[in-house]
Amino acid sequence: MSDPRDFPKELCRGVCRALAHRGFATLHEVALANGRRADVLALGRDGELVIVEIKSSVADFKSDRKWPEYREFCDRLYFAVPGAFPVELIPEDCGLIVADGFGAAFLREAPVEPLAAARRRAVLLRFAALAAGRLRRLVDPEIDDPELA
Repeated sequence: MSDPRDFPKELCRGVCRALAHRGFATLHEVALANGRRADVLALGRDGELVIVEIKSSVADFKSDRKWPEYREFCDRLYFAVPGAFPVELIPEDCGLIVADGFGAAFLREAPVEPLAAARRRAVLLRFAALAAGRLRRLVDPEIDDPELA
């Protein structure tokens, strides 16, 4: 059995795998311009931006009310939860994903709320810069990187 502290990481891996099967590139732990951090930010082939908020337990869900602040940075907002989670707690105006460490199932699609062009551009640029920086650090881990400062 894995360490319970790894459970959110396992859910994240399953969510990212499922999104990749749908044609999305994904990043996890993405700082947004409003100071919040998205668990998963995904970019579709058509430029669609999706944020997935991962909730590993009911206590985690009930203690966190910042999720509405993610809406201004994506076209669709989903919650991802483990299989035993009482899904009726998830707001109806959000998508619903049930995940584990190996994959995920989309139980409810999130409604589309298209971003304004300027915001979309800003989020896309942030996604690209963050992805490039993470790749650069894999190639050169000793690089002096402003993101880490």
